[in-house]
Amino acid sequence: MRADIENGKLKNNHHFVINTFDEAGRAITLADYPHLRKHLDAHGLEVKRRHVAQKNPDSWFRTIDRVYPELVKVPKLLIPDIAGSNEVALDKGHYHPHHNLYYVTSDAWDMAVLGGLLSSKVALFFIWSYATKMRGSYLRFQAQYLRRIRIPKPDDIAPQLASDLREAFTARDFKRLDVLALRAYKLKSLPQFDFVDTRR
Repeated sequence: MRADIENGKLKNNHHFVINTFDEAGRAITLADYPHLRKHLDAHGLEVKRRHVAQKNPDSWFRTIDRVYPELVKVPKLLIPDIAGSNEVALDKGHYHPHHNLYYVTSDAWDMAVLGGLLSSKVALFFIWSYATKMRGSYLRFQAQYLRRIRIPKPDDIAPQLASDLREAFTARDFKRLDVLALRAYKLKSLPQFDFVDTRR
């Protein structure tokens, strides 16, 4: 969950999610799971008050979003939906993201190098250019805006630059990341733009 990310590091606060979907993505038949049924019956009124339950009365127990168990072991970058700037954290393959976190996976990228690029002011400028501005100059880091971030091809980044990006991302050295990202994008500078730098 968003609250489990602190200064770019993931803490295990022992939150769990019950997977209420079968492998085809349909809500399970609750009668097939008597222990789960008993547990949900004990909390039924609270669960049934949720919007998703009222919208789907036959599967009132389902989670808001589908759970993908196979996603847990996949390395992924986690990005909170609402933030002052791009607060990117790396999950090396331990957790399932809550629905208020967007995630990025890749078979081609070293995830720490990609995390470094996505944590930079260059990536933030893409989001700032397209995203909804909220009160306090906070931004929405939604999928439609994240998809607009253009990144170089992994092979176009020299090995030393990739190593430096990885190191700066791991150290949460954002000043250095901003400089390295300009090099990766072959830019001298960015236009001035207002944002709340909440990166830590």
